[in-house]
Amino acid sequence: MLPEMKASMAEVNSLDTAAFVARFGGVFEDSPWVAESAWERRPFRDREALHAAMCACVQEAGEEKRLALIRAHPDLVGRAAAEGRLGAASASEQTGAGLDRLSADEGRWFERYNRAYQEKFGFPFIICVRAAERKRAIMDGFEMRLDHRPEQERKAALVEIEKIAAFRLADLVE
Repeated sequence: MLPEMKASMAEVNSLDTAAFVARFGGVFEDSPWVAESAWERRPFRDREALHAAMCACVQEAGEEKRLALIRAHPDLVGRAAAEGRLGAASASEQTGAGLDRLSADEGRWFERYNRAYQEKFGFPFIICVRAAERKRAIMDGFEMRLDHRPEQERKAALVEIEKIAAFRLADLVE
């Protein structure tokens, strides 16, 4: 569950490593190493500087670590969602885009596309659903990106992850 009160930058900059990771470890899906690495870059001027530092930690990480970050994301409307195992932020994001209210045909569509995407790229389709806002935009993105080459799609996934992180930080920091 996201904290009710947003932290000020003074509060963010005063956190010790453990508290910082506890608060920001979920900004990048199941990858608290990003927050731990970013903590060393304090103090942050503002939320955008914090986001930039976290993104730089991802960009500077090795390919294996970046791929693990991509793979940490759940499928859209996948098994984790059906079983109620999504993290709070992911569940809220998918619900906000209406992905919890699909017709049976739409549900089958997502199953088919999730499977095709995983088979081609070896990781889940990632899109910032809060930026896409509409279910149709998400589906269009899915269809378009299935034509990408693997390297192109890894880059696209990381761009989307950075967008997701920006929204999550906006939920946590003034």
